[in-house]
Amino acid sequence: AGAQAVLRFKTPLTGSVIWEDKVKGRIEINNSELDDLVIARPDGTPTYNFCVVVDDIDMRITHVIRGDDHINNTPRQIHIFNALGVQPPIYAHLPTVLNADGEKMSKRDPKTKSVMQYAEEGFLPEAMINYLARLGWSHGDDEIFSRAQFLEWFDLEHLGKSAAQFDEAKLRWVNAQHLKTMENAALAALVQPYLGKQGVAEDSFSPERLQAGVALFKDRCETLQNLAQWLRAVAIAPDWVSLQTTADWLQHLAPAHLPTVQAALTVLLPKLRECDWEVPAINAAFKATLQECGLKMPQVAMPVRVLTLGQAHTPSVDAVLYLIGREQVLARLQRLG
Repeated sequence: AGAQAVLRFKTPLTGSVIWEDKVKGRIEINNSELDDLVIARPDGTPTYNFCVVVDDIDMRITHVIRGDDHINNTPRQIHIFNALGVQPPIYAHLPTVLNADGEKMSKRDPKTKSVMQYAEEGFLPEAMINYLARLGWSHGDDEIFSRAQFLEWFDLEHLGKSAAQFDEAKLRWVNAQHLKTMENAALAALVQPYLGKQGVAEDSFSPERLQAGVALFKDRCETLQNLAQWLRAVAIAPDWVSLQTTADWLQHLAPAHLPTVQAALTVLLPKLRECDWEVPAINAAFKATLQECGLKMPQVAMPVRVLTLGQAHTPSVDAVLYLIGREQVLARLQRLG
């Protein structure tokens, strides 16, 4: 009287449960190792192993692909399928994905990022799916593939049998490959929200100019956030005070180099004011300046890059200046005095 009873599934006392796992191969577990598992709590609430079987039957699930930490649940679930008169699905138990330290990934680990954080950092959904798929499955030597290709190629025969390690550096490389091959118009639309987060006004770029910027910088970027940083440097002049403490400034605009740079700018600025604002004409202005001053391209191009974009290593200097625009280029170069 008053007992709070649970409902249990009566497991056979003899025999065994056998299934052909698509990753692990043949697995056999003796029934003597299994208990009479609880399938309903005292309040009538059903438990996990009973719920998932009912759910799989209701949704007509044919294949269950999950982590190998669920292997111990599988014989219990197969028993429930059989008791309900339903053929169990095909099982494939994948090895656990490990973190950079070779340990099981956990949401409680502060070093583990959430999927939403990767989205905030500008990782493409297609790249994330590509990378995660490649962690536990392969299609020959193909590293980069679209979602459509993945759907076409996927099979259970090439699932990985050993634990994979999550490597953010490799994920960044995969994301960079997807960025490079994306259409400029589509990429421009995706980068727009990240520009707003960087403090760039929406009207800073016309649609055509934004696509040109995406085309110029995307080969150098790993994420949409990186791409937005490059575009911000186009739209907003580098902070003058902070710029003078950077390594690039100290290397290319040190006191020993300043007289040479200032002399070159004295020749270059009038040419940039007067030339047609097209990449070939800007390039011609640089070449004429080099010839008049007896200098080599890095002696002029590197300081100009630092003064206009805030860093020395950029795409072609003539293409960068064209994108920034004549008025802004002249204003940024003239700050040197």
